[in-house]
Amino acid sequence: QVQLVESGGGLVQPGGSLRLSCALSGRIFDIYFMAWYRQAPGMDRDLVASIDLSSRTNYLDSVKGRFTISRDTATNTIDLQMNNLKPEDTAVYYCKVVKYGGVEYWGQGTLVTVSS
Repeated sequence: QVQLVESGGGLVQPGGSLRLSCALSGRIFDIYFMAWYRQAPGMDRDLVASIDLSSRTNYLDSVKGRFTISRDTATNTIDLQMNNLKPEDTAVYYCKVVKYGGVEYWGQGTLVTVSS
């Protein structure tokens, strides 16, 4: 089992920044894919950003140039730096990892609200 705990969400004004962090624990070997998703009320859960073992990244078009995903193998965390936040970024943000063999693990989510 792998445990994921997200933190860093909150209320921020448009144009502001937040840094989300996902702490991994448990049997974290064989993880090859790490990602942040988000889900707004009444909407599907969308992939926001991903990173693999080669540190190749991929981003949702609407967040390119504003969000940055990173991983720290020393602390076993996956971070999402979010700058120039917009009201449409409001959602619950979830961390996900995938192991070789296809097993997925999700965090419980952290709420990000962008509002003046």
